[in-house]
Amino acid sequence: MVLKNFIVFEGIDGAGTSTQIKKIVESDPQKFVATAEPTGLPTGKFLRRMLSGEFHVDEKTNAYLFAADRCEHIFGKGGVKELCESGKVVVSDRYFFSSLAYQSVSCGLELPMLLNSPFPLPEYLFFFEINPEISLGRVNARNGQKEIYENLDAQKKIAALYEKVISMYESAPAKREEMKIIRIDATKSIPEISRIIKEELEK
Repeated sequence: MVLKNFIVFEGIDGAGTSTQIKKIVESDPQKFVATAEPTGLPTGKFLRRMLSGEFHVDEKTNAYLFAADRCEHIFGKGGVKELCESGKVVVSDRYFFSSLAYQSVSCGLELPMLLNSPFPLPEYLFFFEINPEISLGRVNARNGQKEIYENLDAQKKIAALYEKVISMYESAPAKREEMKIIRIDATKSIPEISRIIKEELEK
């Protein structure tokens, strides 16, 4: 099932998804709503503490926690489904595709696939492709606190899994008809990427 008016941006850390979502919302604040995973809900705040390295959980537990936060994100009161059905266009920085990539590094693809199977597909999926060395350079330039996945070894593995996951959805005819996947060269300039996204959405 595809959720109309739902757009998702995916990519490894430092790919530039947050910058582009901000620009989309600024172009028409009455129409577009920005959101992200992990969310700003209590479930998401717990996850962000874990991602900061404050405490450790097993990767299988991690997969369950992300799915729980996602359930609130999509189906909770005032969540994505409700907003989309009201006529808003919701643009999310990450969705279940990130779980299929990030959590699969340690616990395999089967569990994340199972846990995320009940969630609807977005109408549009923009996948930001970038070399992990380049994206991690951007992350390092921020001078902020790093998250547990923000190291080169992890980012290389995640990038490979992202490619596997996106290709899997691209090659499934039924999924391809429901959800439009657009690959973005994330090394292009910010204005150029914004133009590509705008042209795709205007279609």
